[in-house]
Amino acid sequence: MYEVNRSIALIRPLAPFHAWLQSLPGGLDEEISLAHLGQDCNALLIPAAEDYADAQAFVFERYQQLFQAELADWCEDDALWPEELSLELFQQWFSLEIHSIVTDLVDEALEREAFVPLELGE
Repeated sequence: MYEVNRSIALIRPLAPFHAWLQSLPGGLDEEISLAHLGQDCNALLIPAAEDYADAQAFVFERYQQLFQAELADWCEDDALWPEELSLELFQQWFSLEIHSIVTDLVDEALEREAFVPLELGE
């Protein structure tokens, strides 16, 4: 086992996000409930959290990029996204959980790959 010098932030979808998904053209598969979305939500490695407020601030400083990534996972047409992606809307659509301790149980080294965001609106 290895201690990792990171913490984890989980971004769990809330009811307004699920409602937006259902409103998209073509709808949403009936099997994808809000509970289902929450079971496999995005987990983010963030700097080691000494303080919850600092970890929360780190995530909220990046809310717009995270919001866009969450929406793009489901709908690449940004014309169907909410008009204004504010921090307030992000907090209405997603809950944030911070987990301060990350332990790696795998013997092989971590691998990293650069995140390449989708080019939208072209």
